[in-house]
Amino acid sequence: MSETAKLELEGKSFELPVVVGTEQEKGVDISKLRSTTGYITLDDGYGNTGSCSSAITFIDGDKGILRYRGIPIEELAEKASFVETAYLLIYGHLPNRDQMREFSELLTRNQNLHENMKHHFEGFPPDSHPMAMLSAMINASSCFYPGLMGPASRERFQVHAARLISQVRTIAAFTHRKARGLPIIYPKPAYKFTANFLHMMFSEPYSEYELQPEVVRALDLIFLLHADHEQNCSTSTVRMVASSQANLFASASAGVCALWGPLHGGANQAVIEMLEAIHRSGDKGDRFIEAAKDKNSGTKLMGFGHRVYKNYDPRAKIIKQACDALFKALHIRDPLLDIARKLEEAALNDSYFVERKLYPNVDFYSGIMMRAIGIPTEMFTVIFAIGRMPGWIANFKEIMDDPKSRIYRPRQIYVGPALNHYVPMDERG
Repeated sequence: MSETAKLELEGKSFELPVVVGTEQEKGVDISKLRSTTGYITLDDGYGNTGSCSSAITFIDGDKGILRYRGIPIEELAEKASFVETAYLLIYGHLPNRDQMREFSELLTRNQNLHENMKHHFEGFPPDSHPMAMLSAMINASSCFYPGLMGPASRERFQVHAARLISQVRTIAAFTHRKARGLPIIYPKPAYKFTANFLHMMFSEPYSEYELQPEVVRALDLIFLLHADHEQNCSTSTVRMVASSQANLFASASAGVCALWGPLHGGANQAVIEMLEAIHRSGDKGDRFIEAAKDKNSGTKLMGFGHRVYKNYDPRAKIIKQACDALFKALHIRDPLLDIARKLEEAALNDSYFVERKLYPNVDFYSGIMMRAIGIPTEMFTVIFAIGRMPGWIANFKEIMDDPKSRIYRPRQIYVGPALNHYVPMDERG
């Protein structure tokens, strides 16, 4: 007999089904609560509400576990590429050689934007935020593919998914070039995914960017570590929009808007700004640490702690090692990295931070790595969006593949005025 939960309301007892996931996560199914009892649940911010069942990503925040399709993030970071990981997330399994070749070729064939898209870039002011441009241009790009508006099919989905993953790089690079008044650099078919993005970002018409393996691998790892992260704000937004049967590009564009928020995708930029402020003040981190421990100082420690992880973010461990390796390979000395190490040491050893479980998260080191690569601070969240695209697409696919899928429509508890009536203008005080 299946386990149930008992709820008592107004002297009546109701049994609610208990659902158990493959990792023994337990939830109470309240999908029929309102029709059965007349009540709804109230969970401001959805912190305790499961919005869906998903087979894509598993997180155990207490144990510091992250797995894509059951595979630990540590294994993928060591052995896989971003493109291989994208395939895994979207299609549910690692690709064989033929599948990997076909997917890579599909990405290459769809990496160029329609030439008329270039005129859309001209309409933005030079100082436009790149996330605004990215969201708008993803939506605009969908207008050039009438098939997006037709009924969903596996063949059409494969092409559109590859087109979105590939073109988001092109849009991002063009956005960077436009903001700096630089000529657009087109993608090269011979280059792989991440190398091609670096080429489009930093090459000049008569002087190609020198691709260093350590830099390519570091950025590929950043993409991989950000590829999915369960039902966060932007992914939930993608699923919300997709549930209305909006097309893939519209859903992803909405995800970009959600990611843009400083409480979500802007955290790595905030880390760099914090480190720069510490450095400008002449502090090596000691004074800042003491100020962060004083609740009356107003000082915030950015890049530490996580809404889900109550242990060390597994991605932070991986990216810290990669950051050290990148700086060593490039022979870079960055005072910000020294300050970052001081802050990390305090967070891992100072009882104030340990007791509050304020461990470094992935944003803490990813910003420093991108700074070393030469990516400007305002592009950090765009890099996040490029990396997160496979996860958004995988979640979109789950919505489309579910025959029982219905439009998302949360309820609310109304707390406004009771029954009121219209008062004519002349009678209003």
